[in-house]
Amino acid sequence: MGELYKKLLENNKKWVDDQLAIDKDFFKDLAKGQTPQLLWIGCSDSRVPANEIVGAKPGDVFVHRNIANMVVHSDMNMLSVLDYAVNVLKVRHVIVCGHYGCGGVKAAMGNSSIGIIDNWIRHIKDVYRLHQKELDSISNDEQRFNKFVEVNVKEQVFDLAKTSIVQNAWQSNQPLFLHGWVYGLNSGYVTDLDVNISSEKDLDDVYQLKF
Repeated sequence: MGELYKKLLENNKKWVDDQLAIDKDFFKDLAKGQTPQLLWIGCSDSRVPANEIVGAKPGDVFVHRNIANMVVHSDMNMLSVLDYAVNVLKVRHVIVCGHYGCGGVKAAMGNSSIGIIDNWIRHIKDVYRLHQKELDSISNDEQRFNKFVEVNVKEQVFDLAKTSIVQNAWQSNQPLFLHGWVYGLNSGYVTDLDVNISSEKDLDDVYQLKF
């Protein structure tokens, strides 16, 4: 089966032993259910582990990940996760967390065809088009790349706010706060982009739904 595969199974056994040494009821308690207060929408990049970044334990964070942490209004996977998190788990916070050096965002800055992922990358290109004047004015490639990562996260937070799931929660007076972060791979720190939305009133009128 290969050494890597065997190592994964061994690591799992060690992890279980370590957890039980700390708390003999760890897994019994975990199996009773989950009550996370946070939904994390992040990138699929293996270097951006949601729980570890915020020092959370299993059961603390409900997680959805895709390439470049996108909130696409027709993505039933993302919408299903969001609906369950908001309407069943009753999370209070949703964080969209991007990261500097994101390969999906980098691909959206170029014209090379990668394959079927081109169709997903197009959503990221749409964000570039919305902010093209600002981004094209940045002559330094790395700085433009970093800014694109940031504006992409901000747009995804606003796209979250535009969903009927989130707006229905707000109109039902359910406390729900949306945030945008960027994670630094070379530092480990997150940057709060100061895009914090807690009401449909933060959206343009055309996006505000009436129930």
